[in-house]
Amino acid sequence: MSYSQISLDKFKDTFSTDIELSSVALGGQVISVSDEFFAEAFHLLLVEPAPSLKGQFGPKGALFSGWESRRHNPAFDWCIVKLGTTGSINGFDIDTSHFNGNEAPQASVEILYSPEGELAPQVDDPRWEEVLPKVGLGPSSRHLFTVPPSKGVNYVKLNMYPDGGIARFRVYGLVAPIFPSDTSAVFDLAHVFSGGRVVYTSDQHFGVGSNLILPGRGKDMGDGWETKRSRAKCHKDWAIIKLGDAGYLSQVEIDTAHFMGNFPESCELHALHSTDLVPSDVPEDSWTPILPRTKLGPHRRHFFQLENVQGAAFTHVKITIHPDGGVKRVRVHGRRADPISAAGDAQAAHPARATEADGGSGAASAQGAPPTLSPDRSARGPLIPAVPLTPEAFAPFGKVVQAYADVHAVPDPRNTRVTGANQGTATKFHKLALLEASYPAESGATAGLSIYRCKPIDVTADGEWEVKLLERHPCTNQAFVPMGGAAGLGDALEEPGTRYLVIVAHNGADDKPDPRTLRAFVASGGQGIVYDTGVWHHPMAVLDKTMDFTCVETQIGNGDRLDCEVVDLDGSAGYCTVKVPS
Repeated sequence: MSYSQISLDKFKDTFSTDIELSSVALGGQVISVSDEFFAEAFHLLLVEPAPSLKGQFGPKGALFSGWESRRHNPAFDWCIVKLGTTGSINGFDIDTSHFNGNEAPQASVEILYSPEGELAPQVDDPRWEEVLPKVGLGPSSRHLFTVPPSKGVNYVKLNMYPDGGIARFRVYGLVAPIFPSDTSAVFDLAHVFSGGRVVYTSDQHFGVGSNLILPGRGKDMGDGWETKRSRAKCHKDWAIIKLGDAGYLSQVEIDTAHFMGNFPESCELHALHSTDLVPSDVPEDSWTPILPRTKLGPHRRHFFQLENVQGAAFTHVKITIHPDGGVKRVRVHGRRADPISAAGDAQAAHPARATEADGGSGAASAQGAPPTLSPDRSARGPLIPAVPLTPEAFAPFGKVVQAYADVHAVPDPRNTRVTGANQGTATKFHKLALLEASYPAESGATAGLSIYRCKPIDVTADGEWEVKLLERHPCTNQAFVPMGGAAGLGDALEEPGTRYLVIVAHNGADDKPDPRTLRAFVASGGQGIVYDTGVWHHPMAVLDKTMDFTCVETQIGNGDRLDCEVVDLDGSAGYCTVKVPS
């Protein structure tokens, strides 16, 4: 059995673009163990390096962050680990940090693949194959080994001879990609389970770049990507993600969960099609800008529609943050450019896993399965995704008015005032939007409150809705705030809707809506919106059920063009169509 032991200074060159398949962050778990009398085996798979617990004792003796068995084993101890996902293995890090005098003197590793749904393999399963023969280990040190790439496996067995302690066990390799069986489906092409890999980071002082594509939203700032503070003017940091397969991109989610005082001021995205694993020598102007520099907020999932992606397939996405800070996850949604990948796989392994709507732990969007693009739209107008409404994405068009569960997660936290109110029974978020009006003094316009009772729009069975007109208010901004319901009170809605569409566009050179800037958002019943003065928008478009809204605006009220201008859009080549998530 061939293998190589490499020095610690070669770690980055050897494993930096691989995936830690055994990590608890991917769902790796200890299935069974021969003995864990002194320290439990689950420690082996923890993300963080093993800390020193020197001088601390429990009822069984000195404490260690690792796996430690009893003394005097006449044979060997073993631990069976189920990997977070099926993959091809090419190396190991067997770490004995802080075990000195009680470290395992030797270790070996075996592997096997067992189909999902079958019982976990036992220690004597005849399918076990040795991939790393018995190797020597030393005290309190990391031992790095490379092996020839294995077949796809999902279980490993770590053997230690005869007994002792190991702090961490990391299994490196490449994921067997998990793609939807529907080749036209939109899913997260950057997700680790889709075969995504972070292949370069400019800086990862506090948190490694590979965290960006992990499942879920993590538990704290330690499992995101975080760079050190910069002091240079115009500084920026970046990370490059190789997608699991070439794809046509549509939208992105950038999550700053747990980063509240250290989130980036802004970010931008670029994309590239390249056959290189790490496109390091590519001129800057070869990267296509797909998201202009956009402000980010603290502790929030941001959703953005991408630009310049129509008809172009990309293999890499670069996220650039300004000037520095932390990002938890990046989700790049799109569909595969070809159902047969470059590796030649006609179908993905375990396709069902890619459609889990589980808060980000699978490759699908946590908002439910992302929209599926129609395979042939040649005779129709552009299709744009309706993404969840966030203050940062909506900022070019207006303001989002809502409460925040964490007062440190408000937009622009340095300038947004939050105080207690009502003798301590309320939290007040001050002036999230200001009222504006620029009517001529002689117009007689006045500010007031109106109520709109809006019936739901007719969305097609596959979640599409054509945009045929837009309007704007040249002299005032306009706010819409959802109202609740109440059973048995007559005029109030007993079961009001809980979401609505917000469709906006910038003004074009011809003083009409610029269709290239059309954006669609899904707002919740807990979010109000304020359209900036002069912003083109669609009249209120409620989803699912009737909703009531309070409208705050200034108007003359006689149908004057100063109040409202309505434009019918040109549908000769097909209307722009919004794709509404289920």
